[in-house]
Amino acid sequence: MVSRLLDISLRQRMLVLICAITIGAGGVYAFRTIPIDAFPDVTSVLVQVVTKAPGLSPTEVERLVTYPIELQLTGVPSLTEMRSLTKVGLSLVTIVFDDTMDINLARQLVLERLLEVEELLPPGAEPMLVPNSTGLGEVFQYYLEGSHGPLGDEETEHQRLIEQRTIQDWVIRPLLKSTPEVIDVNSMGGYVKQYQVLVEPAMLRKYNLTLHDVFDAVARNNANAGGNILEKHAEKYIVRGVGLIRSLEDVERIVVKETGGTPVFVGDVAQVRIDHAVRHGATVLNGEREVVSGIVLMLRGGNARDVVEGIKARVDDIHAKQLLPDGLRIVPFYDRIELITAALGTVYKSLAEGVVLVVVVLFLFLGNIRSAVIVVGTLVLAPLTTFIVMGQIGLTANLMSLGGLAIAIGMIVDGSVVVVENVYRHLSHRSTAMVPSLQLITTAVKEVGQPVVFGILIIILVFLPLLSLQGMEGKMFKPLAYTIMIALMVSLVLSLTLSPVLCSLMLTRGSEEDPWIVRATKRLYAPVLRWAIGHRTVVVTIALCALIGALALVPSLGSEFIPILNEGTVAPQAIRLPSVSLAASIEIEKRIQQAVMEFPEVEMMVSKIGRTELGNDPQEPNESDPVVRLRPLEQWTTAATMPEFMQKIRERLTRVSGATFLISQPIQQRVDELISGVRTEATVKLFGNDLEILRSKAEEIAGVLGTVRGVSDIKVEQLFGQPYLTIDVDRGKIARHGINVSDVREIIATAIGGQVATRVYEGQQRFDLV
Repeated sequence: MVSRLLDISLRQRMLVLICAITIGAGGVYAFRTIPIDAFPDVTSVLVQVVTKAPGLSPTEVERLVTYPIELQLTGVPSLTEMRSLTKVGLSLVTIVFDDTMDINLARQLVLERLLEVEELLPPGAEPMLVPNSTGLGEVFQYYLEGSHGPLGDEETEHQRLIEQRTIQDWVIRPLLKSTPEVIDVNSMGGYVKQYQVLVEPAMLRKYNLTLHDVFDAVARNNANAGGNILEKHAEKYIVRGVGLIRSLEDVERIVVKETGGTPVFVGDVAQVRIDHAVRHGATVLNGEREVVSGIVLMLRGGNARDVVEGIKARVDDIHAKQLLPDGLRIVPFYDRIELITAALGTVYKSLAEGVVLVVVVLFLFLGNIRSAVIVVGTLVLAPLTTFIVMGQIGLTANLMSLGGLAIAIGMIVDGSVVVVENVYRHLSHRSTAMVPSLQLITTAVKEVGQPVVFGILIIILVFLPLLSLQGMEGKMFKPLAYTIMIALMVSLVLSLTLSPVLCSLMLTRGSEEDPWIVRATKRLYAPVLRWAIGHRTVVVTIALCALIGALALVPSLGSEFIPILNEGTVAPQAIRLPSVSLAASIEIEKRIQQAVMEFPEVEMMVSKIGRTELGNDPQEPNESDPVVRLRPLEQWTTAATMPEFMQKIRERLTRVSGATFLISQPIQQRVDELISGVRTEATVKLFGNDLEILRSKAEEIAGVLGTVRGVSDIKVEQLFGQPYLTIDVDRGKIARHGINVSDVREIIATAIGGQVATRVYEGQQRFDLV
């Protein structure tokens, strides 16, 4: 087969050159369009179901929401793991599938099961699927910056946060969601605008009304009506009855009751106002003030570089067209493209250095610039062809895949070097009979063709075991193995097709004299070789001692799955007591930020406290998820490396009271969370029925883990500490008054928790009326 391929190539030299140029151009295009990210996406095929059950305690959510959903989802095809997290008013169920399962089919199967379980859930609890993103999906995060009053003016700040949150939800979010491969934009911080009817119990007694009467009156008096068509003479009219609420006055003028011709309005029994919904989270900037923030989620399998560039272009367009009022601006504080540029810049530098080094070595040792140019042709074309194949099989350009290409740079030219060197040798020994060049080149290449094929195939076989890896390690190392194997296979084909063709066009004669560097190397090597052959016992003994010494050092080297990527951003997660209020949590977070901002390496710090609107990040107000944006490494003065700097932050934060800390990086903690459900590199889970025993044993385990060398942060999951105010209904007493539990439940839910009666429309915007 090698002979046939060679014969075809030399007979159709022009066709081979045209194909090489075309493939090179296609490779450049593939490189510019291939999906690029800093890190391979190791997220499993998983679907997350989030269910909001406002007002329910974790115990009730577990019993009434989480367990029925888990029971219904049990037995879904290709299910490998199911775990859940239950918080106040929130349930998050994570369903992990086999890696062979298509994500869209998995989501469809889960959705079908959820439709069957909806009727079993309590009123108001509606399960929904988390957007189809991954642990690496948060590619762009920003906050809104505009005019704000004095930091002590609470009323001005309150109004500012309401207005900015409204703009974020109804202007910015829809515009950014229209960017290709953006699955959603998560809003965080500020206050969600809300129309509120604050009923006065004394006035209800005065007018002999119930809370249900007011609730029902408001719910029924907010709708338009369609009266079909009315024809008159030669024209037709579309009849509309307009009854939508447009202002606070409309709410106040709703009639609840009529007595003797005198109406009782909502305004007579309640205060109607515009305020904000109960908050479960906030965003704090630089230890100074609260801000409104947004998190852009990329579609699973999307191109991170294209998504971020598209978002930036859309943001520039929003600013240019002045779509935001009062000088409001979108300010990014986390931008994945910066990490991509830094990480891939390192790989590109290594690739360029490798190419230059290989070219220099080829020129020095081949001693002929034309021979070196022929080999360089393979060196350039093989990576470009590799990019085409990577794009076709769905591989992205990241640290691992491009790292594999950097590793393969030296091996890519092996086959071409052997072919060109043998052709050059034959040309130098050509007899005076002048054997035709094509025949000589054919003979020279066929001599080494089989060894070249076997040599490269053996190298490829070395990487085959990596393809058997499963789970996270498979997702991490398979791209590296695939890239190396593809590059080597491409180089093999090029060395048997393009290299002989270029030899026939560029090489006319050879030289029997070795290059000067080879002659110098031989002069140094020959005496050493003679001595080694004459002292074989000594050489073997030295080699064995070196081997034994190397093996003895292995246990002390330590081991790690993969070196931690320096993301250029730190995430010092803070955990407070479970009973802390959101306001107190914000004040503690400001002190934490002020401590971190003392370091000159820190450019800005933005902390997300509690959970977002989507609920896919189910934090409570006692937890924060900060992003510390750092200056370039060359400007650092406190520490020289990221681990040293993280240790400095850890030491400084120990002096901040009211919280414990887990210091990590954004991508690192997201991946850890999706793998195990916990944002740490190593996790120990205990299972049992007695929470007291679980807590006791967990603390014992934490004490043992604290003695392990290298452990820096330990956190025991907090199962206790949240106080409850329980209303225990006495069925006997309420029976004497003709009251059912449902009546009491309605009072608790509506008068204390707040129930949404209807929605008020302001143009295209809509707000809850509670």
